[in-house]
Amino acid sequence: MRVTKTVVWLAAWMAVADCCIQAGEPAHTVKLWAAEGPGDGAPKETERDLTKLDEGKVAGQRLIRLGHVWNPTVSVYKPAPEKDTGASVLVCPGGGYHILALDLEGTEVCEWLNSVGVTGVLLKYRVPRREGREKHEPALQDAQRAMGLMRQNAKEWGLDPTRMGVLGFSAGGHLAAALSNNHDRRIYPRVDAADDQSCRPSFSVLVYPAYLTQPEKSDAVAPELPVSTNTPPTFVVITQDDPVRVENALGYVHELQRKKVPVELHLYPKGGHGYGLRRTELPVTRWPEPATEWMRQNDWLRRP
Repeated sequence: MRVTKTVVWLAAWMAVADCCIQAGEPAHTVKLWAAEGPGDGAPKETERDLTKLDEGKVAGQRLIRLGHVWNPTVSVYKPAPEKDTGASVLVCPGGGYHILALDLEGTEVCEWLNSVGVTGVLLKYRVPRREGREKHEPALQDAQRAMGLMRQNAKEWGLDPTRMGVLGFSAGGHLAAALSNNHDRRIYPRVDAADDQSCRPSFSVLVYPAYLTQPEKSDAVAPELPVSTNTPPTFVVITQDDPVRVENALGYVHELQRKKVPVELHLYPKGGHGYGLRRTELPVTRWPEPATEWMRQNDWLRRP
């Protein structure tokens, strides 16, 4: 395990400008389920941006808070052909399993991934939480289905099935961890051949992840995250002043270490929560640089 407390990178990060960046049009957008998702009925509300005019901004800019998602999809954002490494990452926005920060932790992340030669696959998973079900259950069903579809369509979408990662923020970080530790079986009835594919990510990136440990035992990993020696290599970013508590990430990292799962932790003193990858004066907002280097050192960014 390699731990850095404050990482200051001297090279300029050209992939992300100070202004808000947006991905272009996706090459493919695919519905995860032909009808309603497993356990769901008809939509209760219309999917829409729930951001209010006076709601908090990030780095001086507004963000999309997408709510009432009943028809989940994956959208495939491809890098320029001359940059394409064949690697891909399933991107899981956060939002407490209530909404999705669709641009801050979604399309903007796909834009960065494209800049380093990685296909970004944006997961628009079901929110808000469903009454009577675990907070993450519908989202995990969506994530398992999405990874299966990525592998089933790997040739058509130009993806290497051996280099498919997952990246999540906040609740999306919990979802990425849940997928990384619940890939032996689907938690929904088989739909088609996509569900015969492995849904294990090749690697996992968790940025200010939430819900990783039990509320009353900050050093005990949440029961829905059965870490094992088959949990994929993991990269974690967190700050000491994160309101979800740094111990939330440290407890999970400790369990990865105990199971001898390769893990790299980047711990910064300041930054709070919900910064995405919008640049500010705080060093934590440069986390995409060490994340890119981590992917490169592990040979996930090799050219085919």
